Amino acid sequence: MTILDELDKRILQVLQVDASLSNHELAQRVHASPPTCLRRVSRLRKEGVINKQVAILSPDKVGAGLTAIVEITLDHQATEYQIHFENLVANEAAVQQCYRVSPGPDFVLVIQVADMTAYHALAHRLFATQANVRNVRSFFSITRSKFETQIVIA
Repeated sequence: MTILDELDKRILQVLQVDASLSNHELAQRVHASPPTCLRRVSRLRKEGVINKQVAILSPDKVGAGLTAIVEITLDHQATEYQIHFENLVANEAAVQQCYRVSPGPDFVLVIQVADMTAYHALAHRLFATQANVRNVRSFFSITRSKFETQIVIA
């Protein structure tokens, strides 16, 4: 685990809110010099603390307005079967998140697609054609009342 000092934490908090800031703007907000800030951000990326910087889109504005939260139970739960399933969903762009969970189902997926027709096509590809998928339970979002990407830094 990387040890974070107070400046690292301030940098990470600000970047979680707005990663599009220039290095100079970031340095001003965290009360550090631009060279120091640049070195710190570079180190945090190199160490994997900053995994990636992205733009978060509004799904309904880009034609991906249906969110499905899907529970998957496999027939066989041995590690190789779980890895096979993870590799299968990793190649599907509409699967935004995949979690191995316990207890209950083996996996929980968060899927973002255009509509129910697109979901059915994806479900057929990923679930119905897989011999090891025993049970699929899908929930469809009516309203998204909260969506955050920030992690509380202790």
